[in-house]
Amino acid sequence: MKTQIVILTGAGISADSGVATFRDHGGLWEGHRPEEVATPQAWAADPAMVWRFYQMRRASLKDVEPNPGHFAIAELQRRAKTAGVPCTLVTQNVDDLHERAGSTDLLHMHGELVKLRCERCDHHETNDHDLEGDRWIPCRSCGYEKLRPDIVWFGEIPFHLDRIEEVMAGCTQFLSVGTSGVVYPAAGLLHLARSRGAETWVNSLDPPENMDARDRFFPGRGAEVLPGLVEEFCSELGF
Repeated sequence: MKTQIVILTGAGISADSGVATFRDHGGLWEGHRPEEVATPQAWAADPAMVWRFYQMRRASLKDVEPNPGHFAIAELQRRAKTAGVPCTLVTQNVDDLHERAGSTDLLHMHGELVKLRCERCDHHETNDHDLEGDRWIPCRSCGYEKLRPDIVWFGEIPFHLDRIEEVMAGCTQFLSVGTSGVVYPAAGLLHLARSRGAETWVNSLDPPENMDARDRFFPGRGAEVLPGLVEEFCSELGF
């Protein structure tokens, strides 16, 4: 079977860059209950508050930088490409740190903070500069008064599921980084890879909920562990 790599990353890899994780220890999301800022119902009830929250999150991207874990994954993709091996990166993260580290063939399951979309005409656009929390950004396509964050909220369907299923169908090596293993459908990918005979590698601070004895586990922070893990990974694949 032809080698095909799939990488899944979660909040853990970006936490090493100072990006706040999805939930803090109090069960809140950056001081807000998820239902206040991360549901279609919240957007309908108080769009101004939700918009201010996401504008702050968008602005905060300028204060963080990729860490060695992001660069290690980009290096893995570069070496795989040189060797002619498909290597797809699937991320649950909405930041742009993978892109800034040089990653390609990248699928954002939960959307991207640097993008906005129109609920009227489905126009999508990249905008990382209009960051005022009290000013709506109108749609450049249809003129609708306010774009929304291009983020998958609770109750919405994650992006790129068809493409993810396609790459998982041929996956022979699966690397999971910085995920809790509890947020579906992303949490199901490790089991899916395992069930299809892929070799599975896992890096996180603690064993994720979906880990199995068959997985090769590399505990620790991604920024510290991934450079060496990637070297071992590439060495075993011969590139």
